[in-house]
Amino acid sequence: MAELFRTGKICAVVAERSAAAMTRDLRRTLRVSRTVELRLDWLRSAGEIERMIRWLGANRRKIGLGSRVTLIATCRRRAAGGEFGGSEAGEVELLGRAAAAGCAWIDLEIETAEKLTREELRALRGCARVLVSYHNFRRTPANLRSVAKRLERVGGDAIKIAAQARGLRDALRVLDVARGKRRVVAVPMGEAAAAARILALRAGSALTYAPVGAATAPGQISLEEMSSLYRADRLTRRTQIYAVIGDPIGHSLSPQLQNAGFRARRMDAIYVPVLVRDLRDFLRAIGPLGIAGFSVTLPHKEAILRHLDDCEPLAAEIGAVNTVVVRGGGKLYGYNTDYVGVLRAIEGVRHFEDYGAQRNSGSVKGPTRKTGAWGTQGSASRRLSIAGSRVLILGAGGSARAVAFALARGGANVCVCARRLARARELARAVGGEAIERRLVRGEYFDAIVNATPVGMWPRVSESPLAAAELNCRLVFDLIYRPRETKLLRLAASRGIETVSGLEMFVAQGTAQFEIWTGERAPVREMAEAVKDAV
Repeated sequence: MAELFRTGKICAVVAERSAAAMTRDLRRTLRVSRTVELRLDWLRSAGEIERMIRWLGANRRKIGLGSRVTLIATCRRRAAGGEFGGSEAGEVELLGRAAAAGCAWIDLEIETAEKLTREELRALRGCARVLVSYHNFRRTPANLRSVAKRLERVGGDAIKIAAQARGLRDALRVLDVARGKRRVVAVPMGEAAAAARILALRAGSALTYAPVGAATAPGQISLEEMSSLYRADRLTRRTQIYAVIGDPIGHSLSPQLQNAGFRARRMDAIYVPVLVRDLRDFLRAIGPLGIAGFSVTLPHKEAILRHLDDCEPLAAEIGAVNTVVVRGGGKLYGYNTDYVGVLRAIEGVRHFEDYGAQRNSGSVKGPTRKTGAWGTQGSASRRLSIAGSRVLILGAGGSARAVAFALARGGANVCVCARRLARARELARAVGGEAIERRLVRGEYFDAIVNATPVGMWPRVSESPLAAAELNCRLVFDLIYRPRETKLLRLAASRGIETVSGLEMFVAQGTAQFEIWTGERAPVREMAEAVKDAV
């Protein structure tokens, strides 16, 4: 595996329908990655495959094949989850020609490899190294060790196991196959395994794959994100791991926010997204992955409380947690920083700027009635004076609870409207407010309306929780930050109503999380710029 290590452990995947597009992508990719998999099976015809192989042979010295660049040729048949419609003999013949044209490795699936004679395998290995691969796009087999032994019996130069993971438990089992081995590539597949893909090299896998264009396997992360945002090939056992958990999670910009903070402070830490449908599955993975802290988003902000060892009083009172610290012995301690973000966004005041320093000194236990949030109030013009204002909150989940408590403590008259009236009444009682039925909203007036539901969030950007005629207020604040301007905010702006994007709350609560986890002041400017660039 020396060649793979020498040119890089993040393997860029180039998959195109024409040889011209594939060569274009390959040239562009070589500026970023020197280890590249060419998915010859994606080419739309035998003629395109022929043109690609001829181009490799003619340009092998120009692009540095065999010295500065390592190419892996793959021509996976449809029966093994690929795109190649030819026979096993046709696959072997094409891979052999790709090897002769300069590909240092060929990826040969187990179904084909087991049918080769020793002489045929020896002939292939005479011109390239052979990566014998197993793919299961339906599930993670119960006995991965036996799969590994089956692959090793073929007699290739390295083995690869790629299996669909239903959760982190499956993903960790796939990664465990590579632990302590030099010749094993472990690839957990599926949306639930995205974090495991990022951490695969850290866990011992010889390679991790990242597509240049279209994904070629479920759960893949782009080459740009894998190399720049997550720095997957630079993570070590000493790297601190943080995460954001939720369902869905693909829309989250928390990785951009927190990783920008770690870069600015030159910390050996990384923050990864984790799709979590089963909280217990994630909680069991905290120790094996070495997670030091995590953010909690929909729909787990309330459910996580049942699994905490301790919780700050305000978060317990709110009944929702969005920040967890993992302490010694795996003990979980919860906080709520949404509270901070709400006040900053609505009032336009930097409440949290001294939060980290004060908490570290022990002088602050949580939000206070005097400031309404952690830290000291900054000097800035207010959008809205919370005290005495009448505010409608849409929703009654974890985020809505943080909004309601923040506003109630600030002296606002809180009204709650939710799909389920019983939940709206429950939250209203908790903060001394009132519940309002949806049909009555049109006839009411509020100083501000806050959307704390996911309605209008990417990808369902054409939806709005309220119609334009129901926006009888001075200010509309949407907690959604992707898209930055939701349909609700556009409707409000069309009526001349002041709008506040969820981006402001998002940055405020996220920088407070950073300070809780690291004990250092957050680089707010760098973190905010990273998120704005991503949006």
